[in-house]
Amino acid sequence: MWASGFAHSPLIQATPEEYYALLLFGSGAWPFCSAYKWPHATARFYGWPPWVYLWRASPDFCSCFLFLPMSTATVTMPPAALHRLRDETLDLDSLAAYNLYLTAGPAGLRVGVADVRRNKFVALDEYTAPEAGVSVAQQALALAADHDLLGRTGWNRVRLAVQNRAFTLLPAPLFRAGDEAACLQLHHALDPQRESVHHYTHPGLDITSLFAVDTGLSSWFRNAYPAGRLVHQTSALLQGVAHQSEQGSPRRIYLSIGQQEVTLLAMNGKQPEFCNVFPFSTPEDLIYYTILVMQELQLNPDQDMVMVWGDLMHDSELFTILRKYIRNLRFGNRPFDLSYSYRLNDLFEYRYFELYALHLCE
Repeated sequence: MWASGFAHSPLIQATPEEYYALLLFGSGAWPFCSAYKWPHATARFYGWPPWVYLWRASPDFCSCFLFLPMSTATVTMPPAALHRLRDETLDLDSLAAYNLYLTAGPAGLRVGVADVRRNKFVALDEYTAPEAGVSVAQQALALAADHDLLGRTGWNRVRLAVQNRAFTLLPAPLFRAGDEAACLQLHHALDPQRESVHHYTHPGLDITSLFAVDTGLSSWFRNAYPAGRLVHQTSALLQGVAHQSEQGSPRRIYLSIGQQEVTLLAMNGKQPEFCNVFPFSTPEDLIYYTILVMQELQLNPDQDMVMVWGDLMHDSELFTILRKYIRNLRFGNRPFDLSYSYRLNDLFEYRYFELYALHLCE
């Protein structure tokens, strides 16, 4: 069904550099009308759905006549917070004293803030996974519109880790700028219309990570934080594990368990020997991939230690089955040489490892 609407809306004061979005929605013949203010660059880069009409307007008055299909009138709402923790020392009037860290993937968005001078995490947010049909980019945009941390600029440093399976690692001497897409296509069917390709060279490890990012997410991030850096989730994991590994220590397997995905990392001392992300839908799938990698690297599931981080509980079925087949299984700790606000004390130490480890990514 089609409906038409004519709206006269007094708008809040704004500068000429800002866009306005008029959202029309409803179920009757005349849709409800409301006005939202969005930053100019956000509107420019974001792929708005057909029911959003963008325009430059005077700060006092606007009018719009718009035909739209009522069935498309949906609004992406900000995700619900699972955790929203703040230390009293966090000073939002001095953002240059802090680093902002983000992770984005199937499990949703996570936000962390670290005090640069004290090397201390003073804030952590976790949000629900995107609903069906909603991308992480849409979720980030909806959240940033009214968030005390994500919508702010002026940070000392900003890092975003993307979690997906579209990545590869190669020796840094073999990497040449401009070859990212060609190299990544050997491992991932790249869609140039929906994905952009990025790289990150690991300091001290002589390794370069190549990875793809949803175009909507990368455009939002580049626009919001022009000096920010995108990395892959495996890079944060690798930097964190290398940081707390000892030179000359024996080969060891590390697991980072996410939403129906597991990252398996093998380290020999401080040098990575294997890194890959596997999908799994049952605990048996997870056991299969873990034992397969251990056998290929001549490790014994009955004797050799395996360290685990991620989204699981001590009493979960997944952990119970892991413990049955891997006898020397241990939960990992937070990255060493960092401190953490007492507000984070109620969180399991083996969770959010990649978010914390972004502090180690240059």
